[in-house]
Amino acid sequence: MMKKSLYALLFIGSLLAGPNAVAIEEPEYEVLSATGDVEFRRYSPYIVAEVTVSGGAADRRAFRLLAGYIFGDNDTGEKMAMTAPVETRGDDYAFVMERKYSMDTLPTPKNERVQLRNKQARTVAVRRFSGRWSERNFERHRAALLDDLDALGVEVTGEPELARYNSPFTPWFLRRNEIIVPVNPESVETEHVVADETAARL
Repeated sequence: MMKKSLYALLFIGSLLAGPNAVAIEEPEYEVLSATGDVEFRRYSPYIVAEVTVSGGAADRRAFRLLAGYIFGDNDTGEKMAMTAPVETRGDDYAFVMERKYSMDTLPTPKNERVQLRNKQARTVAVRRFSGRWSERNFERHRAALLDDLDALGVEVTGEPELARYNSPFTPWFLRRNEIIVPVNPESVETEHVVADETAARL
């Protein structure tokens, strides 16, 4: 699932590296609380373009399909901006759509394998880490996050996903990677509020 391909490296690098990288848009969220290595967030709704790909060279094939859509392989030929993060959950790969779009204004993908999907407002637990996008790294931090949530008595309500924010040309020790897990908001304690964090990421 997490194996890097040459195509994925070149593609993400061309998009996320360079002088405009700091301007890349992310989904809006509010930091609810944090304890230890776990941060709890409340995400506003956003839209993703998603494709399901399995088997050999899944990264390369998924990125080719999604990149094609945002670079004009759609019914209007519109070219859209890349955002962050790139989301991976199992065999599903997703690009986040810019907030200026709605389901009514997004162009329709020409390739029927690319699907537009609303992600509803949700509360999640997040573990941030640096390092390479390897299966081993993903599994280690996924397990650590789930262990922490179990110890905190927080109810997990969905499958973990990997969020990647940087170019593969970013040194591994400077990369921002996150494991994101949906949780039941009623099981989240908000007493450890992060006072020095921006309340909402715009």
